[in-house]
Amino acid sequence: MNLLLDTHALLWWLADDPTLSEKARAHISDGNNLVFVSAAVVWEIQIKQSLAKLKIPPDFQRVLGRQPFEFLAMTVEHAFAVGALPLIHRDPFDRMLIAQAKTEGFTIITRDSLFNKYKVPIIKA
Repeated sequence: MNLLLDTHALLWWLADDPTLSEKARAHISDGNNLVFVSAAVVWEIQIKQSLAKLKIPPDFQRVLGRQPFEFLAMTVEHAFAVGALPLIHRDPFDRMLIAQAKTEGFTIITRDSLFNKYKVPIIKA
């Protein structure tokens, strides 16, 4: 299965936070699954860090790079897919993740209940 991590799921995974569900943790750690981190997630983290809304380690890029994750770029196809989504969720980062998951056929690991309204496969974070 190809998984796409929402921002909070990635941060909980990196922090070994018990908030992350056992089911999500099991899917992320299952070597048979490919786990993707979108450029949109890294972008959101960097923006929140620069606004002092989130504290990340100074070597965050290295920490993230040591994970067994694939990185997913944002493409023009993804951008057009965002425009085709109904305006249920207003967060642009989440809308990009939904568009990427729909375009690529990924399952999203998230705790955000609004994702369900887009008929995209979800694993509760």
